[in-house]
Amino acid sequence: MLDDFLVRAVFAGVGVAVAAGPLGSFVVWRRMAYFGDATAHAAILGVALALIFSVPVSLGTLVVALIMATAVSWLSTRGHAMDATLGVLAHSALALGLVAISFVPGVRVDLSAFLFGDILAVSKSDVAVIWIGALFVAALLAWRWSRLLTATLSRELAAASGIDAEREGLVLTLALAVVVALALKVVGALLIAAMLIIPAASARGLARTPEQMAFIAVGIGALSAGAGLWGSWVLDTPAGPSIVTASAAVFVLVALFGRLLRR
Repeated sequence: MLDDFLVRAVFAGVGVAVAAGPLGSFVVWRRMAYFGDATAHAAILGVALALIFSVPVSLGTLVVALIMATAVSWLSTRGHAMDATLGVLAHSALALGLVAISFVPGVRVDLSAFLFGDILAVSKSDVAVIWIGALFVAALLAWRWSRLLTATLSRELAAASGIDAEREGLVLTLALAVVVALALKVVGALLIAAMLIIPAASARGLARTPEQMAFIAVGIGALSAGAGLWGSWVLDTPAGPSIVTASAAVFVLVALFGRLLRR
């Protein structure tokens, strides 16, 4: 019988996969990898602000991640170079968060837990929050699926179909902020983007339709969570990085044998 903390960790990892799978597919399609990375880096600033104002960490990371994602979207529509904007905002937010945490009085924070995750320490309430957020993101993406796909395929086609591409971009921004807040405790700020991108990139080599890619990405994410936690248990390795390593191993297998598996 598995220990309770390990069962909770598995449920938490699968919950993040439910949200990250379909959202990661859009991140891959839209080439938003650095966008997700910047939003994740900003989560550390959210942690610092949450500690300063004595509010739940998940709330602080959600608010800051949402502000960061919205700021990047707004600046990109104003003619600023996306790569430079992401670089400036991501590293500035991360550095500011690390500095701010050092000024929080009477608090000793294990930054490695926020940078690389601490999935083995999730509580029942953490699991509940992760699943509520994951189901919200999944429902949001399912509701807007056809509109998001059209806006991703072509802004001109979206305009011709009466779809506001910028509004659909804001929907993805909201979903991304929620996933960052959910995944912070599971894989940490530095590895969140990996859980968004790697399962979706692996699924692209196996899927024939966008819907298949989203579902396969969820499966790969859940499999990676289980395999990574098993490896962490057996080999005594960090849980968050082990999950990402398992996901990377799946990507390598798909890259080598994807055509055969697809058949």
